[in-house]
Amino acid sequence: MLRQLEYFVQLAREEHFARAAETCGISQPALSEAIRKLEAELGVPLVRRGHSFQGLTAEGQKALLWARRILADHQALLQEVNAVQAGLVGTLRLGTVPAVSSTLVHLTDPFTRAHPGVSMQLETSLRSTQILARVRDFELDAGIIYASDNAPEGVLVHPLYAEEHVLIAGEGLLPAGDVDWNLALELPLCLLNSSMRGRQVLDEALAAQGLTATARIESDSVLSLLSHVATGHWASIVPRQWLDGLGPLSGITVRTLGPSPITPVICLIVPDSTPMPMMSRALLELSQWIFPDKSV
Repeated sequence: MLRQLEYFVQLAREEHFARAAETCGISQPALSEAIRKLEAELGVPLVRRGHSFQGLTAEGQKALLWARRILADHQALLQEVNAVQAGLVGTLRLGTVPAVSSTLVHLTDPFTRAHPGVSMQLETSLRSTQILARVRDFELDAGIIYASDNAPEGVLVHPLYAEEHVLIAGEGLLPAGDVDWNLALELPLCLLNSSMRGRQVLDEALAAQGLTATARIESDSVLSLLSHVATGHWASIVPRQWLDGLGPLSGITVRTLGPSPITPVICLIVPDSTPMPMMSRALLELSQWIFPDKSV
């Protein structure tokens, strides 16, 4: 039944028989037959069929929750028993928001060195809502997102750090002395696009001071922003933590902007399940050691 459950979960994810079959490495007729056998074994219809995939039945939606949990528990069982002799072995699947692209190394490097039998699969351009859903569905072992005011259900949350915004600019763009928020906003700016949480956090911080940022260049890439600033012709307002893992940046000056009314918190989330999968538990334990919760 495990194989049939895998095919069923993949079909629910792809919402297309041919794509699901391709992902599973089997033919479409074989996938369809496996789903029919699963329906026969459970005694209920799982999939609404027409000329193409029409969605899951009410029974299928319930079965999907169990299928994801059964597959996750099976994988966790294999990790637990293999770890007795070989240590932690397998792949850790981690999804993050783009804002942690350069800070991620503070977790991933020590984790892989501590667990040489583990490889990592990183997805670093996801939105917080996507990460939450995929951690709950056991499609990711862990995620790194912006903290929200309401505690999300189905996951455990561990705060990592609070962002602190700084101004980065080409050396020739800045006057001598202090630079405040008002002066920073007069510079030619490149910023994250407004659909991204990192930009929304910045806009909220500015709005609290009665200010607005206008960017001539917007991007969904942290690297793209840094590359533009490195030309000497652009400035950006970014979390200081972005720069910590990059070392000295040639041609880029960093200036503090004074206290910000908003200091968004970046946090790790893992499935809230008992027992917790070993990959998730190991990453959580490491993050608690590297980033002890000091109520950020």
